Amino acid sequence: MSKWKYRTPGIPDDEFVRGDVPMSKEEVRTVMISKMRLKEDSVVYDIGSGTGSVAVESALIAKEGAVFAVEKSKAGIELIEENVAGFGLDNVEVIHGEGSNEVKGLKPADRAFIGGSGDRLEKIIEAVDEKLKLDGRIVLPAITLETLGIAKEKLVEMGYNPEVISLAVTRTRKAGGKTMLDSTRPVFVISGERGG
Repeated sequence: MSKWKYRTPGIPDDEFVRGDVPMSKEEVRTVMISKMRLKEDSVVYDIGSGTGSVAVESALIAKEGAVFAVEKSKAGIELIEENVAGFGLDNVEVIHGEGSNEVKGLKPADRAFIGGSGDRLEKIIEAVDEKLKLDGRIVLPAITLETLGIAKEKLVEMGYNPEVISLAVTRTRKAGGKTMLDSTRPVFVISGERGG
């Protein structure tokens, strides 16, 4: 049984086991999940899965589908497995690797999330594109202008019509008996549909 009893995405960050592996923050993750436009039977690739937070949220929505969480770091693999078990999920397969080679042996996907890519973003996008169904979607975050440029250019080159949004989340926090605004670093979210 899952410890998340709601139908909406947006699991609080502290519900995940995190360690030192990067994780998409709750509000940004919620928008990225919405941009994937998941169905109950969606097949999802989560490349560069990190802690598995996107994989977990995707698997909770795509209960009749499958999520393939691909991660290159051993620490990340352990965290993904722990988080998947903690949420009681049986529709997530955890795969050790960098992404471009690993997706070749997987069943075709409806959606792909590319959370981490190192310097292999273009190769991963190409590999994912080959495995996406006709109306498949790719969603990825970027925290640098360089990553944004590479992703957008590659998706356009491959016939996608990418949408780019910028998110800058501001939270409140207590400081000296008063309430301050605490901004997080802006994140670009790039999404596009195959043949779009």
